[in-house]
Amino acid sequence: MSPYTGVTEIALALAVVKTLVLVVGGVITYVAFKAYRRTRQRPLGLLAAGFGLVTLGLVLAGMLYELLSVRLATGILLESLLVLAGFLVIAYSLYVQ
Repeated sequence: MSPYTGVTEIALALAVVKTLVLVVGGVITYVAFKAYRRTRQRPLGLLAAGFGLVTLGLVLAGMLYELLSVRLATGILLESLLVLAGFLVIAYSLYVQ
């Protein structure tokens, strides 16, 4: 059996999952931002920004690889940095008064 058997199916599944991550992450970011606009509470604004960074990071590596021909390792590094930044902003939003 070839090691490349099922690569197309895995790529399709990955595209579907990343699309779902983008949709769900976008909805969470939107709801958090709406809450921020309604209450003007700074922590909610930071929470929305953090979720936005995480969502962007989780989708970015594949997009860079597929659309801009960036090396996959470079895309994954950028993805990880954005997810880390998003989690740091989310964590900070939980401690801000």
